[in-house]
Amino acid sequence: MLIVDAIATLLGGALLLRFWMQAIRVRPPASVAQFTFQLSDWLVRPLRRVVPGVGGFDWASLIGAFLIVLLATSVLLLGGLSPQTVLLAACQRFLQWILYGFMALLIVEAVFSWVNPHAPLAPFVRALNEPLLRPIRRSVPLIGNLDLSLLVALILLQIAQIVLGMLFSGHF
Repeated sequence: MLIVDAIATLLGGALLLRFWMQAIRVRPPASVAQFTFQLSDWLVRPLRRVVPGVGGFDWASLIGAFLIVLLATSVLLLGGLSPQTVLLAACQRFLQWILYGFMALLIVEAVFSWVNPHAPLAPFVRALNEPLLRPIRRSVPLIGNLDLSLLVALILLQIAQIVLGMLFSGHF
């Protein structure tokens, strides 16, 4: 079961990253692009025939990520559970993956800013986080030239995780 969860998380994370990069129009470094596209093309290309990109969004990648989480949840919850229960559990895990993905990006940006702000991947990670941090930076002032927007974003994402858990807690 651990192997199924690890593979699904890796593949789902690549699909979500692919969706997010295209949604905010960030050009990834060659190594990231190669990894992401090679890992997910086998699913995205056939899905694009059925689900075209609309409004500048790569819906095939997002739907692919949901299909992966649905399949993994079905395998992990083998038993006499109803299809509705499996679907709700998959929805919860999908939303958790999105929130954890944003948290991971914020933590990577914080590490880059402390260790090596000029690392080759730092501008890419900064660009991925900018849509999340921009509204927070408008509200949270610098304190002694220290930008606390990353910390505020992490706290807000954790609150969202708690709310998500409370919303789905009575359904399983």
